[in-house]
Amino acid sequence: MRRVGIYGWGIVAPRSPNVETFAANLAAADSWLSPFNGFGPDNFLVGQPAFDLEDYRPFFEARFKPNRFSQIESKMGQPVQYAIGAFIQSLGQNDGLEAELKRLGTRCHVYVGTGVGDLPTHYEQSLALYRAQRRWNHFWASAERNSALRAYHEDRSTAAHLAVPPSPDSAPEIERDVAEDAWWAFWAEQSPELREYLAEVREIESIAVEGEVESGKLSAIKEKRRRHRRLQQKWGAPDPPWQAVSPNLIWNIDNIPAAQISMLAGITGLAMCPVAACSTFGVALKLALDAIRSDQADAVVVGATDPAPHPLLVAPFYNARVIAADGQVSKPLTELRGTHVAGGSVVWIVGEYEHMTRLGFRPLGMEPLAVGVSSDADHIITPSKEGPTAAMRQALAAAGASGEQVVSWDLHATATPGDFNEVEMVHETISPEVLVTARKGTFGHGMSAGGGWELTAQYLGWERRQIFPTPLTEADLNRQIAGVHQRYVFDAGCPAPDGLVGKMSMGIGGINACVVSRPWSDADPPA
Repeated sequence: MRRVGIYGWGIVAPRSPNVETFAANLAAADSWLSPFNGFGPDNFLVGQPAFDLEDYRPFFEARFKPNRFSQIESKMGQPVQYAIGAFIQSLGQNDGLEAELKRLGTRCHVYVGTGVGDLPTHYEQSLALYRAQRRWNHFWASAERNSALRAYHEDRSTAAHLAVPPSPDSAPEIERDVAEDAWWAFWAEQSPELREYLAEVREIESIAVEGEVESGKLSAIKEKRRRHRRLQQKWGAPDPPWQAVSPNLIWNIDNIPAAQISMLAGITGLAMCPVAACSTFGVALKLALDAIRSDQADAVVVGATDPAPHPLLVAPFYNARVIAADGQVSKPLTELRGTHVAGGSVVWIVGEYEHMTRLGFRPLGMEPLAVGVSSDADHIITPSKEGPTAAMRQALAAAGASGEQVVSWDLHATATPGDFNEVEMVHETISPEVLVTARKGTFGHGMSAGGGWELTAQYLGWERRQIFPTPLTEADLNRQIAGVHQRYVFDAGCPAPDGLVGKMSMGIGGINACVVSRPWSDADPPA
C-alpha cells in the first residue's frame, strides 16, 4: 500500500494567524476565546480568527499582475481568504513544493471543504436584497404610481375578489414592518404601471450582440446600461431588486476556496469541496488517502475553512441548546454547558511518501495510516455510540492495528452531555489505558476547521515528542466522566508515549471521521 506523508500545513485560528504561532500558543494551557458581542452586548465567547490578508500581499506581487491581490481582497469572502492564507503558509514548509504541485498536473488534487460556507456574504447580500425589495415595493405601491390602489381607495368593491392584506395602520407598532411588507408587496403586484415599466425593461434586454462577438458584446452592454439609466430617470424609480445582489455571492459558493487554490498554484487536477460538517477535514483526508493509494494522484491539498463567528451561526447553536451562554469558558469533560463557535482554516499538503521523499521533501508531524468514516443514521445533532464506534473500528482495521496499540486519543468533545458517551466509547473500543485529550476549550469549535486544528495540534506535539497541555484541570473533570476513564492530558501536558494515535470528529447529521496515525521513525524521513 502506498504510504502518505504531510509535506506542508498552514493554520488560521483564534490568536493564531499562522501555524508557527499556533504551535507556540499550544504550549500554554489557556483558552484563546474572546467575547462575541455580535448581537450588541451578549454573553457568548467565541474563537475569532487572527488574520490579515496583507500578510500575503508579497506572494501575489511576486506571481501575478497588481490587480490580482485587490480582486481577492474585494471579491473573496472570509472562508476563501482564510484558505488562501493557510495554503500559502503550507507551501513554505518544504522548498520547491509549489513548483512540484504545478508540475504534477492532473495528478495533484485539491479537496478543501467547509462547514457552513460564507455566511457573512450570504447575510450581507440577503439584507441588500431585502432592503432593495422593500424600497421597490413601496415605490410601486404608492397611490400616485398605482392606479389599481387609487381605484381601491375610491371604491373598495373594485378589489372585492382579491385577498387584500390588512392596512399597516391597523397593525401593532412592533409588527408594523411585517404589515408594510405584505401591503406593499400586494399592491406592487397589482400595479398596471409596474407592468408597463417591465415591458420597457424587456425591450431593453432584447438587444442582441451583433457583428464581431467581443466588440458586439461590449457595445450591447453599454447600450443596455444607457437605456436602463434613461428608464430609471423617466419613472424616478429606485434600482430594481435584481440589481441589488453582488456577483460576489456567486464568487463565494462552497467550491471557491478549492478553486482559488488551484488557480493560485496552477494545479490542474480535480478541485472540489467536501462538506461533512465537523468531520469535513477528516473526510477530506480520507478522500486524499484514497486518491493517492489508488494511484489517481501523487499529492493532494486538503483543508477546511469557516467564516468568523457570525450571529447567523451563534443564534441557531444557542437555540439547539449546544452553546455556552454565560460568558465563561466551557471546557470539554467538565460542566457540559456547551461549546463555543470559532472560525478559521486549516490546509495540509499530503503526498505519496516515496514520490515526495525521492524529491527531497521532508514529511511533517506523523504518518496518517487510515481514516474510518461512518454515519449514525439516527439523530441530526446527538451522536450515537454505534456510528462513531464503526468509524473507529474501520480505521483500526485499515491501519492493521488493534485498540491496545493506540496510546493517545483526541476527542471530538464539545462540552455537552455527548462527552460522556464519547469517553465511554473510547474506553470500551480503544483501551482503558489510552491517554485522552480534548481541545475545544482552547480554540473553540470551528465548524469544519476545528477537527483539522485538533489533528494538527496532535501532529505538532508528536513531532516534538510531547502532548501539548489542555485547559482541563484534574479538579475540573466531570465526576461521572472520571468514573468511566482515568487517563487525561491536563493543563501541564506530558511526554508523547510510543505507539499509535487516534482522533475522532463527529459532525452534525451523524457524520463521523476517525483518523489513526503513527509517529515517523528515525529511519523514515529522508536525511
